[in-house]
Order: sequence, then structure tokens, then C-alpha cells
Amino acid sequence: MPSLLLDIALPADKLLAVYQGRANRILIKSREGTSVSLPAYHLRPFLTAAGVFGSFEMEFAPEGKLIRLRRVG
Repeated sequence: MPSLLLDIALPADKLLAVYQGRANRILIKSREGTSVSLPAYHLRPFLTAAGVFGSFEMEFAPEGKLIRLRRVG
């Protein structure tokens, strides 16, 4: 399964646009340099009062469909 490593640092105020309905995707650059447009709802399990911070592994199918997003650090 293909995967990418993502280092995410999104303070809560940046995620406010998602919850106000002004945005529904987050654009993140992987460690490998690939840009990823991730539906914001995939970050909900990792959301704290401060926002979303940490390293994550994104596993996806060959056609690009997200299979799993998990925290790795």
C-alpha cells in the first residue's frame, strides 16, 4: 500500500474556517514533497483545543483513495 508521511501543525484558529463552513479541505505538503488535499473531517480524531499537531502516516490505495490516517509521532 502506498503511503506518505505528513507533519501537521494546524492551530485551532486555522481550523476555524472548516467549522464555519468556509473550507472543507486542508492542503498539506508531505515530507516527500507531494501536496495532499485532505478532507478536513479526517483530522477530527486528532483535534485538540490547541489544534492538530504531530506526524501522521497516510495510507492510500493506488487510485488515491485514503485508506487510513494514523499518528506516528
